[in-house]
Amino acid sequence: MADTSAKANEAKKLGNAAYTKKDYAAALGHFTEAIRLDPTDHVFYSNRSACRAQLKDVDGALADAQKCVELAPQWAKGYSRLGASYYAAGELRKSLQAYGDGLKLEPGSAVLTEGLVLTQKALAAKASEIAENVRAAQQEIATREATRAAAAAEAQAQGSNAGSNGHTVAEDIIVGIDLGTTFSCVSVWRDGRVQVLPNAVGERTTPSYVAFTEEGERLIGQPAKAQAARNPGRTFYNIKRIIGQGYHEALEEVKRFPFDVKEKDGKPVINIDVEGKPRSFAPEEISAMVLEQMKRTAEANLGFEVKRAVITVPAYFNDAQRRSTQTAAAIAGLKVERIINEPTAAALAYGLDKQTEGLVLVFDLGGGTFDVSLLQIEGGMFKVLATAGDTHLGGEDFDAAMQDHLIGVFKKQNKGKDVIGDNPRACRQLRNACERAKRMLSSAVSADVEITVNGEEYNTSISRATFEKLNGPLFERCLASVKRVLDDAKVSRELVDQVVLVGGSTRIPRVQELLQEYFNGKQLCKSVNPDEAVAYGAAVQGAVLSGVRDKAMNALILVDVCPLTLGIETEGRVFAKVVPRNTSVPCSRTREFTTVEDYQTSVDVRVFEGERSITDGNHLLGEFVISGIERAKRGVPKIDVTFEINVSGLLTVTARDQTTGANAKIAIQNDRGRHSQEDVERMIAEAERLRLVDEQRVREAEQEYAEEDD
Repeated sequence: MADTSAKANEAKKLGNAAYTKKDYAAALGHFTEAIRLDPTDHVFYSNRSACRAQLKDVDGALADAQKCVELAPQWAKGYSRLGASYYAAGELRKSLQAYGDGLKLEPGSAVLTEGLVLTQKALAAKASEIAENVRAAQQEIATREATRAAAAAEAQAQGSNAGSNGHTVAEDIIVGIDLGTTFSCVSVWRDGRVQVLPNAVGERTTPSYVAFTEEGERLIGQPAKAQAARNPGRTFYNIKRIIGQGYHEALEEVKRFPFDVKEKDGKPVINIDVEGKPRSFAPEEISAMVLEQMKRTAEANLGFEVKRAVITVPAYFNDAQRRSTQTAAAIAGLKVERIINEPTAAALAYGLDKQTEGLVLVFDLGGGTFDVSLLQIEGGMFKVLATAGDTHLGGEDFDAAMQDHLIGVFKKQNKGKDVIGDNPRACRQLRNACERAKRMLSSAVSADVEITVNGEEYNTSISRATFEKLNGPLFERCLASVKRVLDDAKVSRELVDQVVLVGGSTRIPRVQELLQEYFNGKQLCKSVNPDEAVAYGAAVQGAVLSGVRDKAMNALILVDVCPLTLGIETEGRVFAKVVPRNTSVPCSRTREFTTVEDYQTSVDVRVFEGERSITDGNHLLGEFVISGIERAKRGVPKIDVTFEINVSGLLTVTARDQTTGANAKIAIQNDRGRHSQEDVERMIAEAERLRLVDEQRVREAEQEYAEEDD
């Protein structure tokens, strides 16, 4: 042991000598060797953190500084290193906290004081910059709105802009948006019916893709998807599958992405160089770009600015994912009037179209998510009885299974050499080919797959039988959710009146066969457009909220459910349920709790969602403290914990001591993954800046085109 310690200190001395000579690469090697020999010495981590900072390895420097503080929480210098690392990472508030913690241990430290002052100045400058960006964006928006308001006033004076109920359409309109994993769609209630609005190229759905070219141009929708194979590292898709999730929750998805996703504050961020500058985008920002495109599509069709929307999410989205979707809408300049579940929206589309009543099971299998809901439709009331699903199951998974299989096929053709698996461009090209083959297999028994890699052509064919075998376990997972919904609702399959198919992946023959077999040969309902039904239902809900009244909607009432059980953690990490899954919303539920120690005056309340009896297996939504409770023996105080869920499925939790009246309240925001107001304001300003850049590029292109015509 003594010999190892001596060797570790010798490695540290060599590292210090190299550091003094500014040979940081050599110093890094020596400090790493010291840590290998003695991983318990906090000084080694401090030294390596400083070395990594010099080498611009911000993440590594921060990790070492955190480890240093963990090993020696009373060593003031460690907090100096931690503060400097957070500062370099741009996390100024955490930097301020680290320097402050260090000064509590060593109040006279000049280094810590200097760091604290420097960070305070940087925070002030950042706040000023954000405020200026927001002011500039607001000024631009105000100017644009004034111009549009003048045009609307002129149109109204001519009698061309009055709605059917006498209100100004531009003020009352609420569009419905299906923000999909692979495709998005926007619709609106107009002229007494729902209209799905086509995009600039005439398509009624838009790929949920965003890309940045090497020249810095931003592409959204079909243009972004069209160049994905040749620009895989700069084309972003499937973002819905990681929005509102922690980095480690999203890790399996991240591994499949060809673009760079890293962890920051426990959340995934997408890294890219834009116009020569490194940028990081949160998933909410990418989703906001897609929503902004939907907003523009609506405005182009309607002729005025759209500000309000009903946005759909998978029924199985948790609270964090719903709130992150709401944040994305805010960044895009949209006020979310209601979040509704996708299968519920589809049921609205089906119910209004067919004027049907009874038990309806909506089977919604899209590109990236799967939901199934059972509804009772009666006299204009759409009541969800139960819901289940999987936010990581859909067409993308079927494509991935085929892709993995074909990589192996082409490897055999190439005598064991894999020319595709480690080539992002080839992988994207093969993924596109798999998507085309999957679509073809819905109507044919086999499909050809051809790609070109490094000038060499690779081709094969895949049969429908092979495709079904590859995805058999995934198809069975779909059926398992159907069974769970019926069990939760205590309804036998024989009592289901209609099975409605929604989502593009329901076109797969085997999926339909499994469903039909399970429901004893019942004919499946394919009358609603599977790609548009969700947006259609969202537009109906938007019309109801905006006050539109007609024969079809006069009695319309929508009652949804919460998809997951909600509760709090009690002693021994036991999950105490307060709101069972499939409880109708909006709702309020209260449960009484007490203390576990004598004379407690405060209690930590940790809120979870999930179905496990131990909280380790559930998802932490947030936590807060209630203070000032009755000072008494354990088990005596009575604390009421109340869960309130609104119509959008968003949660507020309140705790109140029955004796003292002390209370605490939190609108659950999943604090570990929630963006601060400062972050959101920055994202809004950045989104507006990118929009203005896009508009300038369009103007320049139009000017160049006009000059060529001259």
